[in-house]
Amino acid sequence: MSIKILRQVFLLCAIFYATSGYSLQLNSRHVIVIRDEDGKVLLEKGADATVPIASLTKLMTAMVVLDSKPDMNEIISISAADIDTLKHSKSHVPVGTTLPRRKAFQLALMSSDNRAAASLARTYAGGNVAFIIAVNVKLKALGMTHTVIKEPTGLSPDNTSTAADLAKMAMAASHYPEIANITTDSSDLINMNGRGVTFHNTNHLVGKKGWGILLSKTGFTNEAGHCLIMRIHQAGKSATLVLLNAKASSSTLFDALNIRHFLTSPMILRSSMPAGHPRFRHAHR
Repeated sequence: MSIKILRQVFLLCAIFYATSGYSLQLNSRHVIVIRDEDGKVLLEKGADATVPIASLTKLMTAMVVLDSKPDMNEIISISAADIDTLKHSKSHVPVGTTLPRRKAFQLALMSSDNRAAASLARTYAGGNVAFIIAVNVKLKALGMTHTVIKEPTGLSPDNTSTAADLAKMAMAASHYPEIANITTDSSDLINMNGRGVTFHNTNHLVGKKGWGILLSKTGFTNEAGHCLIMRIHQAGKSATLVLLNAKASSSTLFDALNIRHFLTSPMILRSSMPAGHPRFRHAHR
């Protein structure tokens, strides 16, 4: 066998193993990676399975709230109705707290606070019922045909989607500067009942050297496992990645690191799926 043929065989093998989820040692059960410039699918693993999505839901909540063009400086209160009675999750926002809607919006996205997210839906024009109607309209507009969202926080296991659908949601959310800016803040000091409280981003990669993160959202429930959505800029290109149902938050970080390495390989980018994949188009407001 000639050296030229051996090189071609080696290249094909390298492409096969590099694009395999197993060779990348991905811990997340459901994965998709899309190159943003042309919607090309670079990597997928169980991307069409319908599974719970936990707090990734909050990206949809944020878009629907912004679409309604509310007064973001209006003072709203965290009420007993915002308490999580399903999972009994903790919150650093006490009942009775009053704050501008934009701060509740920030807490829901950056630190994934469930009471803050619930308050955004409760104070939506027309209340929770109108909010869910608007969510369904948004899902249809984005072509998220395999997604069901029944409440704003993601605590319910009935909030389900696929990695493929969530990539559409992430790309749409990235066109909202408010969402992109808040989800890429590593921390902020927020006035809470006259006292400054520091809240941190739930994604520990945000703000880390070497990471050009353009959008971020984490999620976790027992049913959904650990989940992560990011839009990142690497090697002069941007890509959207969705990781669902990992056993630990460290597993999603490990997967993200492997995918970042994957994205910086020119050979991998050349070996990706054909352009014009019908499921993925840039979704604008």
